[in-house]
Amino acid sequence: MQWDLINLYMAADKQNDDPGNGKQDNGYFKFSGMAFQMIVIIGLFAFAGYKIDQSAHHSTKWVTAALSLTGVFISLYLVIRSVKE
Repeated sequence: MQWDLINLYMAADKQNDDPGNGKQDNGYFKFSGMAFQMIVIIGLFAFAGYKIDQSAHHSTKWVTAALSLTGVFISLYLVIRSVKE
C-alpha cells in the first residue's frame, strides 16, 4: 500500500514536469498578448483619427474611420505574421 502511494506521487510529479505543458501555456500567453496588442494598435489609430477630426472640425468623422480601419489591417497583418512563425 505504501509503495502504491509513492508510485502515484511519482507519476503525478512526472506529469507536472512534462515539457509539453509549458508549450501550451506559452501559446496561451502569446495569443492573449496578441489580443492586447491588437486592442492597443486599433485604439491608438482610432484616437489619432478622432483628434485629427476634432482639430479639423469635420462634420463627418472620415479620418477616424479611415485610421481605425488602418489599425485593424495593421494588427491583422501582425497577427498573421506572428502565427506563421
